[in-house]
Amino acid sequence: MGNHADGRLPGSSETMSRAAIRSRRARPFSRWTGCLLALLGPAWAVAAEPPTADPPACRTVRLADIGWTDVTATTALFAHLVRGLGYEPAITVLSVPVTYASMKNRDIDVFLGNWMPSMEADRKPFVEDHSVAVIGANLVGAKYTLAVPSYTQAAGLKDFADIGRFRQALKSSIYGIEPGNDGNRLVLKIIQENQFGLGDFKLVESSEQGMLAEVERSVRAKEPIVFLAWDPHPMNMRFDLRYLTGGDATFGPNFGGAAVYTNTRAGYSAECPNIGRLLANLHFTPRGESELMAAILDEHKSPDDAAAAWLGKNASVARGWLEGVTTLDGRPGEQALGRRPAATSGAAFDDWVMSHKIPVGDSVTRFVDYLKAHGTVVFDGISAIVRGSTAAVEALLGFLPAPLLIAAIALGTWALRRSVPLAIFVAAALLFIMNQGYWAATLETLTLVLVAAFLSTAIGVPLGIAAARQPRLYAVMRPALDLMQTLPTFVYLTPTLVLFGLGVVPGLISTVIFALPAPIRLTHLGISSVPKPLLEAGEAFGATRLQLLLKVELPSAAPTIIAGITQCIMLSLSMVVIAALVGAGGLGVPVVRALNTVQIGMGFEAGLAIVLLAIILDRITRPSDQTGAQ
Repeated sequence: MGNHADGRLPGSSETMSRAAIRSRRARPFSRWTGCLLALLGPAWAVAAEPPTADPPACRTVRLADIGWTDVTATTALFAHLVRGLGYEPAITVLSVPVTYASMKNRDIDVFLGNWMPSMEADRKPFVEDHSVAVIGANLVGAKYTLAVPSYTQAAGLKDFADIGRFRQALKSSIYGIEPGNDGNRLVLKIIQENQFGLGDFKLVESSEQGMLAEVERSVRAKEPIVFLAWDPHPMNMRFDLRYLTGGDATFGPNFGGAAVYTNTRAGYSAECPNIGRLLANLHFTPRGESELMAAILDEHKSPDDAAAAWLGKNASVARGWLEGVTTLDGRPGEQALGRRPAATSGAAFDDWVMSHKIPVGDSVTRFVDYLKAHGTVVFDGISAIVRGSTAAVEALLGFLPAPLLIAAIALGTWALRRSVPLAIFVAAALLFIMNQGYWAATLETLTLVLVAAFLSTAIGVPLGIAAARQPRLYAVMRPALDLMQTLPTFVYLTPTLVLFGLGVVPGLISTVIFALPAPIRLTHLGISSVPKPLLEAGEAFGATRLQLLLKVELPSAAPTIIAGITQCIMLSLSMVVIAALVGAGGLGVPVVRALNTVQIGMGFEAGLAIVLLAIILDRITRPSDQTGAQ
């Protein structure tokens, strides 16, 4: 279109200025420039902006720790890194099966301890239903199979096929870790299928540290032992051990050659891509893990302190892990190295107080180490007596065939209580336990309860009598009794495990410590509550102190003392799970195994057996005036 000479445009009522006309003429170029900028703008924006950080919903990173020191170490290391990035790690200790079930339920985000191929059966169903994602291997070159000390290999135990020839020296035992663990299940399969002629062997299940405590005791005494071992782990530096050949069909070739994989719940890396990049970058080495684990096990550092120290010495490795990773607020991830969250004034005070920590734990550790080094003869003697006592009681219970033993217990119940319904209930309950397949475990538990209750009564009743007659003695004993009743059982289970090794001994001693306050307190209460007129009457007739005790005080206090013994039996029974954690066997083993493998049916069966045994013992031992009322 042409323009008129006066500058008017056709159809326009206004005259345009020269600047407006120049602007109008420039529009085609501006249009093309705008289009070009519109096309290139997003690309320029991506190049200019830092990598996208995760959304606020990703701030909390939920991690699973299955309790193995290597997994604890790597989980603590990862948690330390993400905390420096501005995230909030939350670590939950779970068994392997529970970990996978929790990831499927979206309760756990990350699991760094997927040992393969030993965990194949645990992982497979969750990968197949796409509820768990496998990020990749974070460690290669690992091992996982049975091992022996070098002196045992030199004696001829080199292969799985050699284990049976050493059954007497090994006491037909193989030592594993926690019940329900994948390695334990492989050993149980060998025993159940009588592979290598090991059908008469038993697996002693406890924990990683419990097993290693038993290995240390055996190495110190130069006794043969077969146990689960793996690399990386400081045990490879601490003990001169040898991995057994011949287990390829069970544990895999190359001594159970393994790789450790990083798993997440499905879709986690897409929801939290920044953490996903860090997980993809995360790769450990056997030596690096062993160093980190040694700081936890040998130097007694907390996992977080060990992780911080290791990162301080291996910053270059951490920089590789943080490549392409940002902080939660979008800054380069390398800035997180060595960074701790800013401390408030209150936190600064907390840090100052904790930096002047009173060495309670270190003192107890040194004391236990001293006892372990210098009291071997004493502790071995106590172990021999306790093992002999429990073995004798268990042999006595197992002497009669099960039907005759059940009939004898039912008849004994009738003789004590003169109650036919109670005798019928006892027989029916025991038959039900046998029907469910827990008869042998019940006898083991009953043995532990009877021996522990006998020892607690033998110690507690005399102490209660002495405390009733000497108020100052009771004042001294009271804090110790409070401590014994309120201190978590795992606290005193640890030193007994170190001093006495795996088996019934630490379980029994821990049970006695837990149950002992009941007979002491109730005996003290019963003797102190004897009416004074009775005592004065006895003294008026010339009774000596011993005669007063036997003829007046004990008969008067008998119901209270018997109630204390009954309570002692119930407390002893409540410790069956604790005893299972240190290799004592019994009904606690299927309970722990069911918990670790998410087997609801097994847990309910074993729990019901414990309940029935508790009811039987309670009805038989409680005072007669209370029994008749039930």
